Amino acid sequence: MTFSPELLQAHLAELEIQAAGPSRYVIAFSGGLDSTALAHALGRVEARVPIVAIHIDHGLHEDSQRWSDHCEAFAASIGIEYRSRKVRVQLESGKGPEASAREARYTALHAELGPGDWLLSAHHREDQAETLLLNLVRGSGPAGIAGIGAIRRFGPGWLARPLLQTDRASLQEYAKQNKLDWIEDPSNTDRRFDRNFLRHDILPRLQSRWPDIATRLQRSAAHAGEAATLLADLGAIDLEALGGHPERLPIDGLLAMTPGRQRNLLRYSLRLLGLSTPTALQLERILTEVLPAREDAQPHVSWPGASVRRYRNGLYLLPEALASVPVSTPIQAERVPLGAGLGVLHFDSDARFGLSPELFEHGMRLDIRQGGEEIQPYGQGHTRKLKKLLQEEGVVPWMRDRLPLIYSGERLVAVADLWIAADAAAEPGVGVSWRERPALH
Repeated sequence: MTFSPELLQAHLAELEIQAAGPSRYVIAFSGGLDSTALAHALGRVEARVPIVAIHIDHGLHEDSQRWSDHCEAFAASIGIEYRSRKVRVQLESGKGPEASAREARYTALHAELGPGDWLLSAHHREDQAETLLLNLVRGSGPAGIAGIGAIRRFGPGWLARPLLQTDRASLQEYAKQNKLDWIEDPSNTDRRFDRNFLRHDILPRLQSRWPDIATRLQRSAAHAGEAATLLADLGAIDLEALGGHPERLPIDGLLAMTPGRQRNLLRYSLRLLGLSTPTALQLERILTEVLPAREDAQPHVSWPGASVRRYRNGLYLLPEALASVPVSTPIQAERVPLGAGLGVLHFDSDARFGLSPELFEHGMRLDIRQGGEEIQPYGQGHTRKLKKLLQEEGVVPWMRDRLPLIYSGERLVAVADLWIAADAAAEPGVGVSWRERPALH
């Protein structure tokens, strides 16, 4: 199928059936053939939606600045906005250079998106075939074999791939017809990278036997995608049956399921929370070591990007590492971020009940447990040890030293949004709410 601006517009219209129309199109613009053809074609047909091309400079090649300059000049030549962002690739992460660069790139692109924006990626039919083969070699399940999805939620917007039905040859023909220049990244021929090995050594041999192999693999990916959707639907049903809280799954409910449904629900819940999924071995450890552990044990399994802990009858799905609340931090805004995985503390000055506004006039601060703290909670008749309150409330052990404690001078006036001191409360008052927090109970 010959690629054209009209064909691109038709594919984008098909994707709008699954998602709300875009506020902006944000092109992930490497300057290579694929993203160059995408940007040029989009600039020809799209006038009603703002377009911005964003180039991510990984700083891994001596020509990276020249590539950025080329991308800026090209964007100017077709009349679209351009931005360049430098990132630092964590090569020491142990994930490999390909995965580390991809993670840095998508983190930077995520930060560029506003509500309703569509991030457009130029993945095409051969990219889909390579991804499917790569995931097969890695032993992936249906979600991995489904390969690259055409559109999905991404941060405050959507990640869309409107070229998945287009082959590379059509993009190359389009670029030549329109006399487009593009960057040839020498790393794309380095066969030390798995994707390049598949692209240059394996797929050509498959195509020599089955010329339409990319189409066949795309069809298989679509079937796997259907199966993955059904598994996600089952995961949603099971999650709802267990209370609907993906961050805390009841152990007794999990144990009543078959192992297959346990694994499916765990994968589904982790994806829902935006956490990375475990390997088959790590997933098996959760099922065989964590679920059947004694109720008073606190087993823990972690992997890059996530971890699982057990406490009493709860299986808790968490980021790999939780930050600690900043020590002795003045409260100077209505919104105080607490660090990785801990969410944000909000102060609402128009609440019906909360802390006395007068306290804020004299200065307030956040701190963490040091030991020996006491508070008389509003509605209770006497002062209590914080340690005892946390035990009675059933707060999970790993969060007890991460609770944001609110002080007025040396006086503890609130423990996150759990308790407000009786002598610090007011109606109306400054409400305290802890949003996006990990599970506490």
